Amino acid sequence: MGEVTFSEDVCKGCGLCMEVCPKHIIQFSDKLNLKGYHFATVHDEDMDECIACTFCAIMCPDVAIEVSLSK
Repeated sequence: MGEVTFSEDVCKGCGLCMEVCPKHIIQFSDKLNLKGYHFATVHDEDMDECIACTFCAIMCPDVAIEVSLSK
C-alpha cells in the first residue's frame, strides 16, 4: 500500500489530485496553510486505502505531493 505526503504550505487547493484519485481518499483540510488555502490531505484512517498509483502526484501542478510505498 501507499503513503501520501502533502507539502501543506505549497498546496494551493486546486483539487486536481482529488479528481484523479481512484480511491477518492483525498480531501481538503479544515485548516488553512500559510497562503490561506485549504490544502489537500488524506486522513490517517484512509491512508490504508492508498494504492500508490501516484496519479495525485503526477497531476499536482505545484509538486506538493509525494507518494511512497508504506513499510
